[in-house]
Amino acid sequence: MRLSIKPVTTPNPSTLVVPTQKLKTIISCCTLTQSPTSSTPNQATFTQNLPNWEQLLNPVSLSSLTLTQPITPITTTTAVTATKQPIRKIWEEYQGVKNWEGLLDPLDDNLRGEILRYGQFVDAAYKAFDFDPDSPSYATCKYPKSSLFENCELPATGYRLTKNLRATSGIQLPRWIEKAPSWVATQSSWIGYVAVCQDKNEIARLGRRDVVISFRGTATCLEWLENLRATLTHLPSRTNNNSGLNECEPMVESGFLSLYTSGTHLMPSLQQMVREEIARLLQSYGDEPLSLTITGHSLGAALATLVAYDIKTTFNRSPLVTVMSFGGPRVGNRNFRRQLEKKGAKVLRIVNSDDVITKVPGFVIDENERRHVACDRGAHKRVEIQNWLQKKVEDTQWVYAEIGKELRLSSKDSPYVNGTNVSTCHELSTYLHLVDNFVSRKCPFKATAKRLLGRHC
Repeated sequence: MRLSIKPVTTPNPSTLVVPTQKLKTIISCCTLTQSPTSSTPNQATFTQNLPNWEQLLNPVSLSSLTLTQPITPITTTTAVTATKQPIRKIWEEYQGVKNWEGLLDPLDDNLRGEILRYGQFVDAAYKAFDFDPDSPSYATCKYPKSSLFENCELPATGYRLTKNLRATSGIQLPRWIEKAPSWVATQSSWIGYVAVCQDKNEIARLGRRDVVISFRGTATCLEWLENLRATLTHLPSRTNNNSGLNECEPMVESGFLSLYTSGTHLMPSLQQMVREEIARLLQSYGDEPLSLTITGHSLGAALATLVAYDIKTTFNRSPLVTVMSFGGPRVGNRNFRRQLEKKGAKVLRIVNSDDVITKVPGFVIDENERRHVACDRGAHKRVEIQNWLQKKVEDTQWVYAEIGKELRLSSKDSPYVNGTNVSTCHELSTYLHLVDNFVSRKCPFKATAKRLLGRHC
């Protein structure tokens, strides 16, 4: 996603305006647009009426963030190539084959460099997207495949872009939408790309050939509306079973699945494009050490998780599939998580504790709390009540599960980030800044670690 801070003009049907006294804020699952209007930016009011449906139709534009101090670019403090031990020797561990055991707390420098590197691929997906609704190329990629990385200030990746990816919304628009600006009804948009490592030196450093699938976050009106379709829905069955859906089958967020599987007679679905490209790459490079790394931010993080599941379900001999997600919302229920783990996909979720997007949609029931109920008087009765309540709640299709391994960070640990600013806490640059400076849970930030060394931190 991208964030915008812009002055508010006279409202019209294509302008998103929410009147407040202190702060104008729109919060969707993966889209935040904010305009501060007073000298007290840390205070926000969310008690005003929600905008009507016409006011929701406003694209997200780009602008800089308001930080307490400038964030140091990630290249100045952590060089991706400056690692203590060669990645190639244990590259599968860095891709999560052991669920990153012993690598997250404290954060391993090799892993830090890899997370930042994949974050830059996501940043390139944002920079290459045309956010200008007045542009004739709105919602497309601004650059050709051959020069995308160079134009996005990422010239020396060692990767070659092989496939552009588009996502299509399955929302059926009402007839009155024909009178709205054209960008309102943009059904299909460029959302990312597939790139393959081709540089011999980089392949040698990594210990394998790596394929990257990178996704941006929410940008168009219909993507924003898809985010609101937050109830869980069953994944399409591959067995053509007409006897009905099994309660144990995985379920995922309706809007995310729609963006992944919807297509038109002119535009294939994102699912079809991914499958075709992965099949081609496996045929070309399947006989050599190979990894598939899927990365994304916000909506892109959710799509990355769906892609990982789909690849492991579709291809019997797929290589190690790893998701590195930044600021992603919840995607599916417990059965989806179990199936994803059973199929061998590895997910590393980078989460900012102060980012509200990582806490939606739906809610999570704590299984551990019920597991460890003490065997005191009345405990079994409480468990029975909890189980009954859980079943009733799950029937509402709002119970999600946290998926994968979590690297938890916090904006409040950084002296350079306004930890109370909702939009800043979700920005990709904030995530990369926090990863670049995170040390461990006891010493969560490099500057803090230096100050606390004398206190036996």
